[in-house]
Amino acid sequence: MPLSSKGFPVLLSFDLDAETMWTARDPKNAERPIVMSQGAYGWKVGVPRILELLARYGLKVTFFIPGLVMEQRPAVMEAIMKHGHEIAHHSWSHAWIVNLTLEQEREEMDKGIEIIQRVTGRKPVGYRSPAGEFSPHTLKMLAEYGFGYSSNYFDDDSPYLHRIDGRLTDIVEFPFAWVLDDAPFFQYSITLPGRTMQAPSAVFEAWRREFDVLYREDRYFCLAMHPQIIGRPSRITLLEELIQYILGHPRVWLARCDEVADALRPALRAEAGR
Repeated sequence: MPLSSKGFPVLLSFDLDAETMWTARDPKNAERPIVMSQGAYGWKVGVPRILELLARYGLKVTFFIPGLVMEQRPAVMEAIMKHGHEIAHHSWSHAWIVNLTLEQEREEMDKGIEIIQRVTGRKPVGYRSPAGEFSPHTLKMLAEYGFGYSSNYFDDDSPYLHRIDGRLTDIVEFPFAWVLDDAPFFQYSITLPGRTMQAPSAVFEAWRREFDVLYREDRYFCLAMHPQIIGRPSRITLLEELIQYILGHPRVWLARCDEVADALRPALRAEAGR
């Protein structure tokens, strides 16, 4: 049974980590200008290229952005919002949650919320953690702060509502998978030993096959990308080919995460109550 009367949900999401992708791994990277320039490529070149592509197809998507990047790049934030895209919470500094105390995790959450409110005029609706990690406190914190959706867990191929201490919440989970993330295929640096780069054609095949099965099973499709990675010339063509392929299917609904969460929540709650 389809999840939504609007069609098969497709979420194209972008984690604009910029330089925090590297400083979160090792603060000493801030002293390495060439390493840092890899992150700068995301906001300097990747984002404009992505925005142009999305505009050509009339698509509105979600950008998960650390608060520090929002503070440093106001013109980039303005461009993203001008195109009608959602800005969602992706921590303050991209610090890995498993390395933080509860107080530090709460500070990351508070500062990220504050700057999103200041820049966009509203509280963030969605949350994606840095490096795909939660602490024992994170999910309860999302409920406390009134988030509407999360895109973090790996335990399903369909959206669902979270339960906390046995109680059903209104937090929609958009499950995640490394195979639907550009970083495992493309992220390469001399500071990341053992990493290799895949051909765009091989990644297109993996993502197409994932889409085909999920579409056939009436689930949903969520792709996580990084402007400093997918924004490269050979990879933006991969993304365009995938968009064309997806839009070639009937009943596809490609939208922002917040819009899809709001549309699916009543049906998910009814399903969970059976």
